[in-house]
Amino acid sequence: MKAKKFLLAAILAGAIGFPIMAFTEDKSVAQQTTPAAVQFPLEGDFPSLGGATDWLNSKPLTAAGLRGKVVLIDFWTYSCINWRRTLPYVRAWAEKYKDQGLVVIGVHSPEFEFEKNVDNILQAAKEMKIDYPIAIDSDHAIWSAFNNEYWPALYFVDAQGHIRHHHFGEGDYEQSERIIQQLLTDAGVRNIGHELVSVDARGAEVAADSDDLKSPETYVGYERTENFASPGGAVLDKGHVYVSPARLELNDWALSGDWTMEKQAIVLNKASGRIAYRFHARDLHLVMGPATRGTSVRFRVLIDGKPPGAAHGSDIDGQGNGTVTELQLYQLIRQPQPINDRQFEIEFLDPGVEAFSFTFG
Repeated sequence: MKAKKFLLAAILAGAIGFPIMAFTEDKSVAQQTTPAAVQFPLEGDFPSLGGATDWLNSKPLTAAGLRGKVVLIDFWTYSCINWRRTLPYVRAWAEKYKDQGLVVIGVHSPEFEFEKNVDNILQAAKEMKIDYPIAIDSDHAIWSAFNNEYWPALYFVDAQGHIRHHHFGEGDYEQSERIIQQLLTDAGVRNIGHELVSVDARGAEVAADSDDLKSPETYVGYERTENFASPGGAVLDKGHVYVSPARLELNDWALSGDWTMEKQAIVLNKASGRIAYRFHARDLHLVMGPATRGTSVRFRVLIDGKPPGAAHGSDIDGQGNGTVTELQLYQLIRQPQPINDRQFEIEFLDPGVEAFSFTFG
């Protein structure tokens, strides 16, 4: 899923963010130059974390108890591809600066119902190697306390408990790390240094190929879906046998087989159901999982009617074979250049899968 209201976020970041720092970001090389100190505006006090329903990797933390520390609040939800691509940097900052007074807190505020399950969050955190504190915000109480509207969202809190900066969406990693360094320096930490972290992103964590990204996030539940092209349209909340049209236009999607379209998801009732999507992007992901916990669903992916080969994603093999075992984001396609309009199709060999959204990169 892209950052909620992402285009608006980009506008707001320029309109209400702090002054642009005096450097140019070079994404290929960690900068060694010393930036000039920047004065940050006060954006408000550190809101309460008391709305957390649980904590992982830590005892419960409070704003008052964190006074004297620089705090980075990271709003996330584990199936969000935009947040996933920021994770290598947040993880690296947490490790690099943890002994110098930085506390990173991941506030997990779910989008989908299955993301409220603490076992699912715990499994995702383990697989993604997140060992910094996680506040479980399943009721969106902390989200509301910050007046937040975006995934991902970073809030930078100084040692006096004041929010000094925020960033919505992906990117600006050098600027964010410079802010961390400055706030630590302002807190009296010596010998911070000005080197930047270097990350080795893999799989779904690799930055999007924005030059070739022409397909939007697409929800498949009826509450927010668009461009559904199966003849006759959607039948809500009951089983229906769908067919795919002979041709899909770019960013159209369709079902074939016996499916139930629900508010947030589509659920396959009988084996051999298919989803087709005509897309234009390097990467294609699908958020999905077994409808019954502890079961698995086999599937096969085709691209333009053939096995993906070198275009396979990290969660399938070159023949397009994969298995759904958990409710999560699956990377199904990562194609080499050149990027063109392609027809994606996934066939489920077993019933009982539920799918939520397509995302691209």
